[in-house]
Amino acid sequence: MLLLSQTLAITAALAPLSLHPQNPRVFEYQGKPTLLITSGEHYGAVLNLDFDYVPYLDELARHGLNQTRTFSGTYREVPGSFGIKGNTLAPANERYACPWARSDQPGYRLGGNKFDLTRFDDAYFGRLRDFVGQAERRGIVVEYVLFCPFYDNGLWLANPMHVSNNVNGVGAHASSEAYTMAHADLQAIQEAFVRKAVTELNGFDNVYFEIANEPYFGGITLDWQKRIAQVIVETEAGLPKRHLIAQNIANNWGKVDQPDPNVSIFNYHYAAPPRVVEQNWHLNRPIGFDETGFAGSDDRTYRREAWQFVLAGGSEFSNLDYSFTADAESGTAKVDAPGGGSTAYRAQLGLLKRFVEGLDLLHGQPLRGAVSGPLDRGLALYARGVPGQVYGLYLHFDHGCDRDTTLMLDLPAGTYRVDLVDVISGAEKRGANLTSGGGLTPLTVPPVPADLAVRVTKE
Repeated sequence: MLLLSQTLAITAALAPLSLHPQNPRVFEYQGKPTLLITSGEHYGAVLNLDFDYVPYLDELARHGLNQTRTFSGTYREVPGSFGIKGNTLAPANERYACPWARSDQPGYRLGGNKFDLTRFDDAYFGRLRDFVGQAERRGIVVEYVLFCPFYDNGLWLANPMHVSNNVNGVGAHASSEAYTMAHADLQAIQEAFVRKAVTELNGFDNVYFEIANEPYFGGITLDWQKRIAQVIVETEAGLPKRHLIAQNIANNWGKVDQPDPNVSIFNYHYAAPPRVVEQNWHLNRPIGFDETGFAGSDDRTYRREAWQFVLAGGSEFSNLDYSFTADAESGTAKVDAPGGGSTAYRAQLGLLKRFVEGLDLLHGQPLRGAVSGPLDRGLALYARGVPGQVYGLYLHFDHGCDRDTTLMLDLPAGTYRVDLVDVISGAEKRGANLTSGGGLTPLTVPPVPADLAVRVTKE
């Protein structure tokens, strides 16, 4: 006979990704508290038929990364969009997998027949289910992004919802009206797609739904977003499982004063420095840095963003990795895009995930004010952990540091072990033990080229 604790553990292991009941600022997946950390392809793994997602998922899993963002196919890009060579969101002509079925009428602007927005493509949903299933077997969570605004008129003209590309006569208006509830016919089509997608994916545990990517561009209204979240909830009310819903709030930062009660994850893009975590700590929910990747090709830039955001208390970090293309699904392509990505960087993110998950995720918190250091060398300093038990520190010097640095760490009385962690190689070096009589205690770290992690543990 199973004990109650064993029954609860089995139930948790079989449940979808959820907010951890003991600490809803972190996730629970497969019965364990977790962060979502990734450096993933540009969201076209399902909609681009030339992209073989199995080696892609293998590469993420190899580094211990556990998330991928995937656009549904209700939005697509075209070759040349955003200056990205090998853009997986811009499939070749007639290699576009879309949720809606093709009609028998020619005339889609980018090749092939127009779309019938009242019918769904069985082959697309088969590919989607296989992708999510392959991810689940590797412990990878899929953020399924339902919609995305149109950043320019060319993207609207390429979309199945534009009147020239479907046989249903919908979409004869500006792109800024597509996600506003202003057109009942288009709204009905969008809601039908949401119900279909949510139903198709209900059996999986490794999925959550994001309402729309960057809705603050292109006229997507809050009322429309709230309605889509409600459709998800209504659909799952008649299905076995319940999945989390994410809302993309803003670029950089922005406080959420009136959260939608159906939303559990609050995502931000380009959230560096990570002020948004403290700004929204009152939500008691996961805060995600859901996209970065337009700040040049230097891995150091994105490594710094990831460490700072997660140690500040963030629960999700997603980097755009342009080394994944339809010609190099294992992430070996030479990057020709506004951002970066590499095998080495993915290994560094895996190190970050392991480091922070070792700081006691359930009871840990950002330790603002617990550590301080010199301000004259461009030092950025973040800490996360459990006061009096374990402290994880991240130091970043804008121009490196060629001499010892003394930090002041506020500690209860006791003896503490110090481990210095190379954030590039993962190599660890034992430092001298700290003995504190209580209060501010000096901690000296050696010179570093750029950045360093330190773990301080009560003996």
